[in-house]
Amino acid sequence: MTGEKEATVQDVVESRHLSVVIAAPARVVYDYARRPEHLTAWAAGLASGVTRDGDDLLTESPMGTVRVRFVADNALGVLDHTVTLPDGTEILNPLRVVPHPDGAEVLFTVRRLGMTDAEYDRDCAAVLRDLETLKGLLEG
Repeated sequence: MTGEKEATVQDVVESRHLSVVIAAPARVVYDYARRPEHLTAWAAGLASGVTRDGDDLLTESPMGTVRVRFVADNALGVLDHTVTLPDGTEILNPLRVVPHPDGAEVLFTVRRLGMTDAEYDRDCAAVLRDLETLKGLLEG
């Protein structure tokens, strides 16, 4: 026994709210972010290829092929989407675009569901990189 603590999966549901401010009108950010053909440009953790399947999107991700369903187009900036993993697990991802004095704020809630501390930190870092990429594309 080396005395090192083994990484354990936490049963606690914890949420982190990650955000970036983008110097563009909220509606412009929302319209860009919700278009499937733009996902591959900014959502690296989700999409390296996107095809439509009815109302759903099928994307190639690091986890394999996943199914994504966004809420209907709306005037509130809500981009919530359910991701169905290859094993059938469904994960609701809250995502919002809200007006901000400097343009728009994009907020993504990352929930810790059965992850170790390290896995959760990596997931949050990946989401923040995606949001920063979105910012770069729209401010570019």
